[in-house]
Amino acid sequence: MTVGAGLLAMNDNAVHLIHRVVRIASKPAPTGGNRTINRIQERCFMTAANVYQQRPTTGAKAESSLHHAGLQSLVGKGRKNAGVTVREKKLLGHLTIRGDGHDAAFAAGVHKALGIELPGALTVVIKGETSLQWMGPDEWLLIVPSGEEFAAEQKLREALGDLHIAITNVSGGQQVLELSGPNVRQVLMKSTSYDVHPNSFPVGKAVGTVFAKSQLVIRHTAEDTWELLIRRSFSDYWWLWLQDAAAEYGLSVQA
Repeated sequence: MTVGAGLLAMNDNAVHLIHRVVRIASKPAPTGGNRTINRIQERCFMTAANVYQQRPTTGAKAESSLHHAGLQSLVGKGRKNAGVTVREKKLLGHLTIRGDGHDAAFAAGVHKALGIELPGALTVVIKGETSLQWMGPDEWLLIVPSGEEFAAEQKLREALGDLHIAITNVSGGQQVLELSGPNVRQVLMKSTSYDVHPNSFPVGKAVGTVFAKSQLVIRHTAEDTWELLIRRSFSDYWWLWLQDAAAEYGLSVQA
C-alpha cells in the first residue's frame, strides 16, 4: 500500500490475513525468531509515512502549465478598463487532506497546524495566501504559497498524530487561475450551467462543476473575484476558452 494515496479499504480477505498473522505471532517462537515476528507485526499494524521535500532545491527551473502562453508578456497590453482580469497563481503548494470531519480531535489538529477552522460542505476558508476547501465528506484541499507545502504537511502530521488520516501532495497536477473584474460573472454564465447568482453562489462558496464542456472547481473568493481550480493538462484549453468568452468585455492579464 502506498501511504498518502487514499484511505485504506480492507476487504474480508485482508481482515482474515491479519487475524491469521496475529494467531501465528502469538505462538511461542523458536530461539532467534522473536525479531522476525516483531517485523511481521510491524508490517501489519504500523505504517510510516515517507514525507520528503518534493520541490526541487538544486536550482532546477520550475515552469507553470501556461509557461508556453507567455502571459507575462501580455501584462498591460489588454483593453483599458477591461471587464475581466486573469492572473495565473502558479506553482502553489496543493495538499489533499483525508480524515474524519466528525472527529473533534481531527478538526482540532487541523486548526492547531493551520490556524484555520475546518470548513463545511461547499465552502472555502481563506487566511492570507493560504486556503482550505471542503472537497467531500472526508476530504479537504489545502493551498499554500509556493514552497511551503512541505512544512505544512509536517505540521499537519505532527498535530494529527496517530489519527487515521492521509495527506497527499498534488501540487504538480493542478493550479489556480484567478478571475477578477465587473464582468467575471457574465463569463462564468457563458461557461457553466451552475447558478452563479449571488443568492446561490455567495463569497466563500466553492463547487466542482462542468465548465466549458470539462470539469473544474469554481471558488468565489471576493465580491468580484473568482478562482478556477484546474487540472494542469487542461490549462491551455481553459486559457483559450477564457480569451474567447471574455473578448466582448475586454480581457487583461495581471502578473
